[in-house]
Amino acid sequence: MKMKSSHKVIIPMKSSPKPQQKTILRAVEAQPHLDLDKGQETQPWGTLTDLPISLSEETRMQSVEALNQLLADTISLRDMYKKHHWQVSGPTFYQLHLLFDAHYEEQAELVDTIAERIMSLGGVSVAMAHDVAETTMIRRPPKGRETPAMQITRLVEAHRQILAESRKAAKAADEAGDDGTNDLFVSDVIRTNEKQLWFIVEHLVAARLE
Repeated sequence: MKMKSSHKVIIPMKSSPKPQQKTILRAVEAQPHLDLDKGQETQPWGTLTDLPISLSEETRMQSVEALNQLLADTISLRDMYKKHHWQVSGPTFYQLHLLFDAHYEEQAELVDTIAERIMSLGGVSVAMAHDVAETTMIRRPPKGRETPAMQITRLVEAHRQILAESRKAAKAADEAGDDGTNDLFVSDVIRTNEKQLWFIVEHLVAARLE
């Protein structure tokens, strides 16, 4: 009996087609702009946009300038409260630690309120730390720690500076017919700073500056 010879059948493999390169289309208009050197200001510092709020440009510019000074000083006071919150020491540490932080939060709210008022008048609000440092009239404290009495004395002086400029600016805004800015100075800034000054200045009774 003869054995049938087996034959191997070789099936040629089809070569896979080469992948075609796809052309990638870029959505130029949706591309994030990541080149800072090509950035442009949409509104330069010291200019106004024309907002229909029934106030003259002169009145709005006067208020914007006063508010920006107040904003720089309020930012400085806010940050001084946080510095003292971290660095306070002594027997009244816990009480002052909490009080300074509470006042910081209230000043932070004022910062936002003042900045938004500037923008609503068509102006540009001061914002960055180096610009604030160039503008503020609040005396700069040292980097190191100070006694609680000296910390409070610095805060009292800052409050006094802000209150003095706010009373003057409130009167000017009232005479110019800018009721919104006048109300901000009186209802928000002056009342908040008066109360905070009262709360901290009482800690200086019988205290000795060293």
